[in-house]
Amino acid sequence: MEPQAPMQPGNAAVGVAPVVSATPHEITHGPSFAMLRVDLEPGVTVVAEAGAMVARNQHVGMEVKMNASPRASFFAKLKAFFIALIRKVIGGETFFVNHFTSPQPGSVWLAPTMAGQVAYRRLKGETLTLSTGAYLAHVGDLDMKMKFGGLKSLLAKEGAFFLELSGQGDLWFNSYGGVHVIEVDGSYIVDNGHLVGFEGDLNFTIKGAGGGLMGLVASGEGMVCEFSGQGRVYIQSRNVGSLVGWLTPLLPG
Repeated sequence: MEPQAPMQPGNAAVGVAPVVSATPHEITHGPSFAMLRVDLEPGVTVVAEAGAMVARNQHVGMEVKMNASPRASFFAKLKAFFIALIRKVIGGETFFVNHFTSPQPGSVWLAPTMAGQVAYRRLKGETLTLSTGAYLAHVGDLDMKMKFGGLKSLLAKEGAFFLELSGQGDLWFNSYGGVHVIEVDGSYIVDNGHLVGFEGDLNFTIKGAGGGLMGLVASGEGMVCEFSGQGRVYIQSRNVGSLVGWLTPLLPG
């Protein structure tokens, strides 16, 4: 596995030397309120999560498509559509993406929904799996597949479905809070709500945090992902579920 890590503002990698991107881009206003600018050349397409666009040059066009591989068969696309409906109900996400292209050099600015960091990863045939809501955009020949976290994952919205990306290209993903990289060799446990993604030779199971039924109900930890093997895990410093739990009692009604 090539030693690359997420990019901080200014495109400086976390813990390693800067990585040269095949697609010119700039990450600004991070890590708390990061925004991504991608510079387009004719013939280059930026695929971005629906609703992520902040601005674009007038001559940059946009087309809405379903988030399925262009090589997918009719039945695979039909399956992707039903999974999209499930993700919409369970995770509040959309499975549609925006394609940005331009007949002349131009730029598109993108930003995630939640306040946090935008990270960069150049994929060269590797596979990176992202949790719900972590995908922001990509350029290149990347294949995206849905991965079900298992029946237990239905108890934790953050871990019900994962997005598996593989191929050749530039990938940008986001977090709620900052991104921290952990090199795993053996076993490691991550709270579902703090998991951004993982790569390498890693397997995982979703289970309770421990302490039996009382631990599940009263500990506030909920479900966790237990990883085994060797690879890299990306975690975020904040938990959207905890934010929702804090805000709910303050809402009227």
